[in-house]
Amino acid sequence: MRLSEARREAARRLTAAGIEGAARDADRILAAVLGIEPARLRIVDDRDLADDELARLESGLAARAARQPVAQIVGFRDFYDHRFRVTPDTLDPRPETEVLVRAALDLPWASVLDLGTGTGAILLSLLAARKGTRGLGTDISGAALDVARENARVIGVAACFAQADWYKGVTGRFDLIVSNPPYIALDEMAGLSPEVREWEPHSALTDGADGLTAYRAIAAGARDHLAPGGHMLVEMGPTQGVAVSAILADAGAETRVIADLDGRDRVVLAQFPG
Repeated sequence: MRLSEARREAARRLTAAGIEGAARDADRILAAVLGIEPARLRIVDDRDLADDELARLESGLAARAARQPVAQIVGFRDFYDHRFRVTPDTLDPRPETEVLVRAALDLPWASVLDLGTGTGAILLSLLAARKGTRGLGTDISGAALDVARENARVIGVAACFAQADWYKGVTGRFDLIVSNPPYIALDEMAGLSPEVREWEPHSALTDGADGLTAYRAIAAGARDHLAPGGHMLVEMGPTQGVAVSAILADAGAETRVIADLDGRDRVVLAQFPG
């Protein structure tokens, strides 16, 4: 099968499987098989695919038809300025989380604590963008931390990582605390797409309760781990701005809600006076 034919057939198969954005996803999978960027599929020489390439393409298309996320199939997601390894042990970094990174880079800080670091996307993006800073990423999942450490190595960023349940075992103070915690309420899980509900780690998606448990823990430990004048940035669901702001305000913070590029509430910025 020639590359052009394989590309058309891949898009057709994913369309028939009901995959939204089928052509885009087919191109991402085919490009990963060939070891090129998807945009290059339009300009590379049309040629016969090797048997092993066809086999890997078939495997990737079957996985996508089963609703496995493309990032898990190809093994990476581009986020902010870097490419991050993604596995079923980590959340797939979302474009909207880049709002938190940009907000953090507008603040003064030399040290950062990332609670629930996952792939390390937030922490490593920040450290790479601001040379000479230091950071610690924590996660309750040892498997996720392995992915974060590998991402740090590949990107070339020096970062520390520790297995921890929020602040447990974390010492010292930081100029900035960031987190994209599990914020989906248990009763909302059934409404998620199969790509998220069936393939991403539930512990990184939901607290098994009202979706606000993590914010209560993060707010409770903020004063003990923030340097004087330090800031906190937490991502949230688009309907949680009032609730998350109230939790942080009750802990003594001054808060401001930041919207994402679609105009939805996405991040709360908090500062604890004194």
